Amino acid sequence: MKLVKHRHFKINKPFGYLSQLVTNDVKPHKKKLLSELYSFPEGTMVIGRLDEKSEGLLLLTSDGKLSDTINSSAIEKEYYVQLDGEITSEAMEAMENGVEIGFSGIRYTTKPATVRRIPLPDFPNRTKKIRDDRHGPTCWISICVTEGKFRQLRKMTAAVGFPTLRLVRVRIGTIFLDDLNHGAVSEINEINPNSL
Repeated sequence: MKLVKHRHFKINKPFGYLSQLVTNDVKPHKKKLLSELYSFPEGTMVIGRLDEKSEGLLLLTSDGKLSDTINSSAIEKEYYVQLDGEITSEAMEAMENGVEIGFSGIRYTTKPATVRRIPLPDFPNRTKKIRDDRHGPTCWISICVTEGKFRQLRKMTAAVGFPTLRLVRVRIGTIFLDDLNHGAVSEINEINPNSL
């Protein structure tokens, strides 16, 4: 039996791109897809999602089993989030304990998370300008979660009164964004699910 050699990639997804590849040459109208940034081999799939307005670390693989493992709640994901306003310790504690958010009219309480304030990260400016401090203060936090429902982090910060201005995923398990440039792709030799 021939062993299949899977290929794995990490990408720094820029603002404004959908977390998907072109399939059967069908492209959503006027939308930017990851296929425009790199020629991925046939059979490559995106592991998880970042919404169009979010940036940062995305993993891609040709290994469906690995994709399922990384998407599971066993693997922690970390995000750096710029907020509108100076977040309070009470708001951070609420997010750590779980807040109620909604999906399609159904109420849901998020699982416990780890939340901490961080200094201004050394990210390049986003392609679409974010309002500056002349319109009021902003701050940055790190949020670590083991779940990722649709627009969950944006809904969490809004639920505690501090809307998200910018969202960048910096880590999936033990794989970090590091200094990968916006839109850049790096092939990973091997991803061992047991070491994530």
